[in-house]
Amino acid sequence: MTGGSGGLAGAGRDPGLQPERTRLAWRRTGLALSLVTALAVRLGSTGEPTDTLIAGVAVLVWGAALVLCWPRGTGTGPARAGGRTLPLVALATVALALLGALLVVRGLW
Repeated sequence: MTGGSGGLAGAGRDPGLQPERTRLAWRRTGLALSLVTALAVRLGSTGEPTDTLIAGVAVLVWGAALVLCWPRGTGTGPARAGGRTLPLVALATVALALLGALLVVRGLW
């Protein structure tokens, strides 16, 4: 088949779908990080200084991750230079997981 519209050559990729899927994935990442942070703040609202400190650090990590996710999720800005956005967001996710686990363990004592 050559030149036909039904062949594989006519089935090119739509360049508009990939950026949209990427934006939606970054929005989901930001939403998930926000939810985890809200849970950490709730667990850390016991009034004990250590729990409050852990919740405060979780909010700071969330803010830093949101600064990284926002331009990618809204399509308003380019990716960070050097392709470091994904590793930094992954690091923030691991940090939030560790802080949440620490709050849970402290709550069991």
